[in-house]
Amino acid sequence: MEQVREFFNRLNQDYLKVHKTKEDLYWDIYMAISDDEAAFSQAEQAYKAFVSDPVKLAEVRAQLAALESAPGGDEKNALQHGLRGWLDLFESNIISNDKAAGLQAELIEMEAALFGKRRSFTMYHINDKGERAEASLGALATNITVNPSEEARKSSLDELHRLEHWVIENGFLDIVAKRNEFAQALGYRDFFDYKVRLNEKLSPEELFAILEDFEDRTREANLRAERALAAEKGENALLPHNLMYYVSGDIRRQMDAYMPFSAALERWILSFRRLGITFRGALMQLDLLERKGKYENGFCHGPIPTFYDGEGNWIAGQINFTSLAKPDQVGSGSSALNTLFHEGGHAAHFANVTQNAPCFSQEFAPTSMAYAETQSMFCDSILGDADWLKLYAKNADGEPVPDALIRARIEKTQPWRARSERSMLAVPYFERALYAMSEADRTPDAVIALARATERRIYGGNDAARPLLSIPHLLNQESAAAYHGYLLAHMAVYQTRDYFTEKFGYLTDNPAIGPLLAEHYWGPGNSVNHNATLISLTGKGFSADALAARCNQSIDDAWAEAESQIAGAATRDYPADYPASLDATIRIVHGATVVADNSISEEAMCEKFAAWVGQSS
Repeated sequence: MEQVREFFNRLNQDYLKVHKTKEDLYWDIYMAISDDEAAFSQAEQAYKAFVSDPVKLAEVRAQLAALESAPGGDEKNALQHGLRGWLDLFESNIISNDKAAGLQAELIEMEAALFGKRRSFTMYHINDKGERAEASLGALATNITVNPSEEARKSSLDELHRLEHWVIENGFLDIVAKRNEFAQALGYRDFFDYKVRLNEKLSPEELFAILEDFEDRTREANLRAERALAAEKGENALLPHNLMYYVSGDIRRQMDAYMPFSAALERWILSFRRLGITFRGALMQLDLLERKGKYENGFCHGPIPTFYDGEGNWIAGQINFTSLAKPDQVGSGSSALNTLFHEGGHAAHFANVTQNAPCFSQEFAPTSMAYAETQSMFCDSILGDADWLKLYAKNADGEPVPDALIRARIEKTQPWRARSERSMLAVPYFERALYAMSEADRTPDAVIALARATERRIYGGNDAARPLLSIPHLLNQESAAAYHGYLLAHMAVYQTRDYFTEKFGYLTDNPAIGPLLAEHYWGPGNSVNHNATLISLTGKGFSADALAARCNQSIDDAWAEAESQIAGAATRDYPADYPASLDATIRIVHGATVVADNSISEEAMCEKFAAWVGQSS
């Protein structure tokens, strides 16, 4: 058993080294701290070679076989558990032939080249001051939602369409073809088939049985909302650069005073602490404002995955995450706060995996994307709750958001809840068809046409305000053909929310929630599947029922639920025994510059951050 233990400990340490090297370079490249794409590509190649090494797979199998004859006991059980985790990782990532390995290496180089070019692609629009200004993806999306000028909104959508054509013209279709070639070398139909089976352990047919059922159950609610808006505001309101403004633009502008990004860090920390969420000593680095060259989508990753080492010592996580606030843009604070809660939810998950090997606490296969996104989307879902808004959404004078504004928000957005969720359907419908196209048919014009046809199918005959080929997930091998994980996760989120509501009556500031999530969802990591975590906590397997019910809920029912939450916020005797801190070392950075940290206290960090955001506005 000594030999097996030595092998297991060495495997853990070897993985940490190659994983941390890749993730540190990933951060520097994606945060525009470094432009050394070659070094990152080399580190990515080394990581892929490690997790897809058939020799390591054979060694793990041999060590497990050697354990069979060892005497029983806790040590044997622990080694078997850890090695089975490694077995799952290697079997999920194995590259079984030299051709596939070569194609994977080519893909990494191609994607790195496209990413490098994308960083130098500059976009512009007419901003809320009426000026032509440089704009990130987040700024374009916010402008489409909140700018009162139709001309300005249209300028943002036009720029997203220009980005689509740029992506097509700069190598994306070559990457799609190479991904298919890689997947087919491994015996799969195409890259979509490969990714769905790899990430979710489903066939595309099994996945689409779930997606098509949800599409059917929410179709009429989406069409009903469109008909009502067209009747009230005219058909012009359904145009992609107008729709979100008519749905929520005015409300977003009114909410802006209650959702400043300068207060976001404090609100995130207090909310998580009062939910009983802590980070088990993690080192966390947060880059929260947009910046030229910075990756234009929030993300979380962990250079050091958490685990207990061979001596029983806790290896705390090193976790980085980002948001893309633009404090001087109306509506940006709300969007960035949502990203902060979402990526903070990922961080909470990966900081609390309590297994005995790092393979259990990382975001790649065999970790299910739907499982990982359940954790983050549960946390950001709380921002929409009326009791959270009453307790946290306050203006500069400390006044809480009025009940009437919460009611108006529900009246505006609830009819469109189905469309909001259906937006996550469009990507897998598009990607499945994209990868199924023949090489001869996959021309630039045909792919653009497919994107528009998919949007119209899902959105009831209208184009999307977020054109499909402008979504950054499609460009990266890890996130490509995986977007359906967000919708599957949202289904699990509302199943989880219903369980907590039934059990406790409320979610916001309930310190029992964090420990239960840590026990049932986070602690096991990928040692069990997504469905097993749901059964462990809720007693029920995966179901779309709760989310479908939310999509079909009437305004009156949604308001009645909100009224109950508002009353609870005013009268509830909240527990006071929530954690005194997040139990983490936190650095707020802007690129390579440290803006604030919690070396003195979390309160002092928040004050310094708020002052810095004020200066950045």
